Amino acid sequence: MKRLDRLTQEEARMAAAQLLKVTNKIDHGVREAVDNVLVVDNRVGVVDDRVKDVANRVKAVDDKLAALSDRAEYIFYPSS
Repeated sequence: MKRLDRLTQEEARMAAAQLLKVTNKIDHGVREAVDNVLVVDNRVGVVDDRVKDVANRVKAVDDKLAALSDRAEYIFYPSS
């Protein structure tokens, strides 16, 4: 009976060790995934900043074209 009890305890320790090993691998995988998500998040932030910069430049060009259009209208179609 003692021998069976020892074998049962040993089997339980082996199962716990195997579970710990699997849990450790999962933890490592999750940490890598989190790191990758953070890298992607940082890259999205950089792209977002660039898009905002382009939008600001487009608006500046649009404003200049509108001013030129107003001047051209004044030159070619002066008020009476």
